[in-house]
Amino acid sequence: MDLSSINPVLLIASIMLSATPILLAAIGEMVVEKSGVLNLGVEGMMITGAVVGFAIAVNTGSPGLGFVAAAMASAVLSLSFGILTQVLLANQVATGLGLTLVGLGLSALIGTPYVGLKSPSVPKVEIPLLSDIPVLGPMLFSHDLMVYFSLFLVAAVWAVLKFTRIGLILRAVGESHDAAHALGYKVVRVRMAAIFFGGACAGLGGAYLGLARVLQWTEGMTAGAGWIALAIVVFASWRPWRVLIGAYLFGGVSVLQLNLQAADVAVPVALLSMSPYLITILVLIIISARGAHGAPASLGRIFHASG
Repeated sequence: MDLSSINPVLLIASIMLSATPILLAAIGEMVVEKSGVLNLGVEGMMITGAVVGFAIAVNTGSPGLGFVAAAMASAVLSLSFGILTQVLLANQVATGLGLTLVGLGLSALIGTPYVGLKSPSVPKVEIPLLSDIPVLGPMLFSHDLMVYFSLFLVAAVWAVLKFTRIGLILRAVGESHDAAHALGYKVVRVRMAAIFFGGACAGLGGAYLGLARVLQWTEGMTAGAGWIALAIVVFASWRPWRVLIGAYLFGGVSVLQLNLQAADVAVPVALLSMSPYLITILVLIIISARGAHGAPASLGRIFHASG
């Protein structure tokens, strides 16, 4: 066992990279659930974004276009969920699971010609002055644009929910859609907009896997990241900054277990590999036992417009 081989600077930088796709998907899902909708199709939207983003980036040579295409593809896919659940009043849980299955199948079909190809990498953005700071510079201020965008998105979502009329309406719809409807708010429109936003965020998270972390297309490459994003929303009690903490905790455990494997720690590899998911399950059990929830009151409930 040689723990000295673990470089703290590289470890922290790797944690930020590992947490970004989950953070993007989780913050989008949190907005969806704040509106009172439970979308279990995050995994399907992420894998769809991953394959579409990879395909567009390979064909155009532009990772930026890949991210845009990924966000739009997953957002459009999420609208199918929105139409089924908000217009046709289908069961949200069953429809979300169906969305995941559709996304997995669709990605396998689209991605077949791209197996073995390498995507153009996302360039790093060196923040002037800050990136030159010893230790902290390469650790925190020498990442690609999507890492910083994910942090900005958390701050933006927090500010919108807390200080704007749009955020107030979104929270009102999530807490009591009947009361919001009685006040004249368009509940279905608000929820469709939230679903579209959540889909776009999931697509960005999926695209990040192929364009910044793995740099190639592999079937099923999300490997449960969408389910982890769903768990993090519950862990965070539907609060943006806690979503950030949860994503970075999971990213930290994921990266740390890889470093421990490389350091030949005397722990079975299988146990180290399952540790991120095991810790996530344990956290959810503890939260459930304590009864600390804070979920929107109308979460998962079907809205029947009257009058």
